[in-house]
Amino acid sequence: MKVNTNAEVEVVFANYPDGVRKKMLELRELVLEAANELEDVTTLEETLKWGEPSYITKHGSTLRMDWKAKTPDQYAMYFKCTSRLVETFREVFKNDFDFEGNRAIVFQIKDKIPKKELKECIKATLAYHKVKQLPTLGIENE
Repeated sequence: MKVNTNAEVEVVFANYPDGVRKKMLELRELVLEAANELEDVTTLEETLKWGEPSYITKHGSTLRMDWKAKTPDQYAMYFKCTSRLVETFREVFKNDFDFEGNRAIVFQIKDKIPKKELKECIKATLAYHKVKQLPTLGIENE
């Protein structure tokens, strides 16, 4: 898989406060791992949308992530609010994540992320247009 990274993304990561940067880079690593595990993803675009690190694939929905100074104890992954993504994640992983409306999974800085479950959400997002007709977007929760 090829990753096309916009140099401005590195600047955004570098400008996060130290403890936050580590958390944000962990999310980035999960996105890269998940994309690499998807057979149909040959290219991942890492760019900025609304000033936030964003990930785009040919058959996926845009995935964004950010930390905001106005809510310093949390950070989030953002999804297209008109998609079925967050609605489905809430159904499948209701006990694993905190959600914000139909647009985000919110993490507390102090909490440990359920990586396996989050990776499933990331995969469904990066392959959204291939899985959107499936009842749970192809996510199987054991």
